[in-house]
Amino acid sequence: MLQTREFSPLTDDLITQIKGIVGAENCSTAQAQRELHSKDQSMFPPALPDVVVWVESTEQVSDILKLANTHRIPVTPWGVGTSLEGNPMAIHGGILMSFQKMADVVAVHADDFQVTVQPGIGYKDLNEALARHGLFFPPDPGANATIGGMIANNAAGIRTVKYGATRDNVLSLQVVLADGRILQMGSRSVKQSSGYDLVHLIIGSEGTLGIVTEATLKLAPIAEHKIAVQAVFETVAQAVETVVAVRGSGLDPVALEFIDTHMARMMNSSPQVDLAERPQLFMEFHATHEDALNQTIDFITEICSEIGATKLHATADTKERANLWYARHHAFESFQRTHPGKRAYLNDVAVPISVYPELIAFIHNLRETGPLPAYMLGHAGDGNIHVIFPFGDDEEYKQASDMNAQVVEKAISIGGTATGEHGVGIGKSRFMATEHGEALDVMWAIKQTLDPNGILNPGKIFRD
Repeated sequence: MLQTREFSPLTDDLITQIKGIVGAENCSTAQAQRELHSKDQSMFPPALPDVVVWVESTEQVSDILKLANTHRIPVTPWGVGTSLEGNPMAIHGGILMSFQKMADVVAVHADDFQVTVQPGIGYKDLNEALARHGLFFPPDPGANATIGGMIANNAAGIRTVKYGATRDNVLSLQVVLADGRILQMGSRSVKQSSGYDLVHLIIGSEGTLGIVTEATLKLAPIAEHKIAVQAVFETVAQAVETVVAVRGSGLDPVALEFIDTHMARMMNSSPQVDLAERPQLFMEFHATHEDALNQTIDFITEICSEIGATKLHATADTKERANLWYARHHAFESFQRTHPGKRAYLNDVAVPISVYPELIAFIHNLRETGPLPAYMLGHAGDGNIHVIFPFGDDEEYKQASDMNAQVVEKAISIGGTATGEHGVGIGKSRFMATEHGEALDVMWAIKQTLDPNGILNPGKIFRD
């Protein structure tokens, strides 16, 4: 499914009208601002917008979209640029709409375990504000991504195995359509069976169907007792077998992460990290009572020992837990230290947990026979794996792209998906027809209905 490019240039007169909507101080055509908003954390080359606009209200978003839709000007929403598939890059120029100034907590509904926020707030900032209520928003993508960006990409992270992805933690949305209509979707009721589920249509649509200006999110209580567990194995097969065993044991891990030998060795480039250079799992468990955690440790010890763990370390110490997750969250910085001058081609696929061992074995063989190094880490508890391929020149980029394609095609062939949490963006659109078949035509029909002029984040999800 191909998108067409029928956009109009952004004239001085239109820029004057935009300034009339948001104020001159919130509208910039300066080269420095355009470059600052031209690239996310992906490997794709920069794409300059024609103008950067900072919106401060839903009404401003509506007025700008009305103007852009009338004149066929592309509009690309921007959170903070932490995405990894080029999702918020203005590859057709036009208006880059930043939500930096729409970052408020609108209301905390503590008794309902809910919060209503604007889309520009970072999830770490949100959780800092919620801590005083003893609550937190569970999805954890690692970087301080904005809530709007997390909704757009259906972000997930290390806690997905227990709490689900962003999609599982959103109750209602305020959304502005391409023609400027402001819609309220969903409600604050946890149980909803009224009409089409438009909330979940918008989540994961990457700003191609509408732009989120407010969201009501589910929250969870902060657990009083927490333990982190590190289990080291001699082989990848043992580590992956343990993933399946833990998931089938009835235990309820908050996080269950797989790290291969190459990744552990690379992480050790950080002075704060000292990992055994073997395949291993990082796990975390929460409980309201300490006795429950002690029983969990006993059960995990039994499972890991039976499968062949050579090292097992469980800790409730806050500093030790933080150091363990520091290593996981700073994997990308470790890559940059280990491969100076190289860039990362980052893979993101997910499969049913029953075939996770098959996928990992396939990637392991690909690494052994392929032209480039490959590093594996991922949210094994929900069947998600990331593979990092370093590249430096055009030839290595082609090799990385080919190795990535082989992993994606393998994942799809065994019942998985091209992207578990990073979204489609620019790089994964080439796999959408293979994964979705005729369902992609239905997606296109929905896109045409809600955005007939194709102004909303063009070049994403569908081939361009």
